[in-house]
Amino acid sequence: MVGIRALHYRKFHRGLAVVAGIQLLLWVAGGLYFSWTNLDAIHGDDLRAPAPPLDLSGKLIGPDRALAVAGCGDTVRALAMVEVLGDPVYRIAFDGPDTGCSVVMVDARSGELRPAVTEQEARAIARAAFLPDVPVAGCRLLEARDVGGHHEYRGGPLPVWQVAFAHPSGARVYVSAADGQVRALRRGSWRVFDFLWMLHTLDFAGRDDINNPVLRLASVLALVTVASGYILWWVTRRRRRG
Repeated sequence: MVGIRALHYRKFHRGLAVVAGIQLLLWVAGGLYFSWTNLDAIHGDDLRAPAPPLDLSGKLIGPDRALAVAGCGDTVRALAMVEVLGDPVYRIAFDGPDTGCSVVMVDARSGELRPAVTEQEARAIARAAFLPDVPVAGCRLLEARDVGGHHEYRGGPLPVWQVAFAHPSGARVYVSAADGQVRALRRGSWRVFDFLWMLHTLDFAGRDDINNPVLRLASVLALVTVASGYILWWVTRRRRRG
């Protein structure tokens, strides 16, 4: 009787191990990579040049004048002064006519609206933000149709300039076309980390939903697999003693 039960447990455990074992292996492999890598390096902190201080010399317009020039009315969400290619600029975020948030830039010295960042300006901004002295390998403008849920720049403001560098890290700097701010730096190790993190959380869309049903099912299967292994050990141990 004990032998029959042990056989059933063994078949049950073997079947579960085939299903859950692959995910367990991926979890362990991902965990090893996470624990043996420097998160600051993954984020590209070692490739980022320090941000220059704001140059507030000369006569600057006040925020009330900037708001008047922007013409946002009462829909303003945020106002901040930022640096764009060495110039102080008011960044004004407001509720646009469509859903979502729009951004306008007002030059703090001239008091005029600043147009969207051009390709040449994006290259210069990215070059100043990237520490290694290497040439720009390419630059292109990304819009909503170019950035899906699996893109390395997902979730950021669009449109954005993607500036690639001829560097062994495969680094790309993302510069917002609206306000000229560096929004992200992505390198090869970040892409590996992102892929393994996706396999870790089993969230194939946004990567960060740790309550998704696929992860819950995999976790239950893994728990049952381990538990059934201990049960099988206990049953076979009693059988050997008997």
